[in-house]
Amino acid sequence: MKNKKFLPLLVITFTFVLFFNGKKYDEMVTERLTTNVAICLEGQSCGAATASSSPSSMTESVEKVQLSEGSEHIVQMLNSGDGGQMIFEPAVLKVSLGDTVHFKATDMAHNSASMEGMIPEGAKKWSGAMNQDISIVLDTEGVYVYQCDPHVMMAMIGVIQVGEASNLEQINASVANKKSQFMLNSERLENYLSKL
Repeated sequence: MKNKKFLPLLVITFTFVLFFNGKKYDEMVTERLTTNVAICLEGQSCGAATASSSPSSMTESVEKVQLSEGSEHIVQMLNSGDGGQMIFEPAVLKVSLGDTVHFKATDMAHNSASMEGMIPEGAKKWSGAMNQDISIVLDTEGVYVYQCDPHVMMAMIGVIQVGEASNLEQINASVANKKSQFMLNSERLENYLSKL
């Protein structure tokens, strides 16, 4: 009888580990997509099996983000958006020195906070309250990476470039360490940085 009490917990734990194990899950999907296949038409002989294209080997052009117009910019904090679940929209933004970014709590249970070690040296850190709008004046040039505190493990992050990306090398050096915090969307940070 006692074992039956633990069965639901065991099933939930197993499911979580199997499906939300970030990189391992990504590797399983990629492995399935790179299976050797033979394409045969009726009445013709089949050729040798060839590897299908994998997502990582496809050459996709990354659309670079352009400088946003004006000196006031709005970023929404969303449960779901064009870029997926638990997302800032826009997720990547280029602004001018001295511009203001207004983070809007469009959906509840979100905040915006600068990520430790992921803003320019000398820049002001910020940490907005839960369910509250916050406005930030960006007066130091460089790349800023920010997060939603309760959803950082789901990679609810965003990137802002102010003027020149003077600290991009430092940010890129920190990516692997920051990615280890993400249980889902583990490639999101790298994807966003590639748009600068």
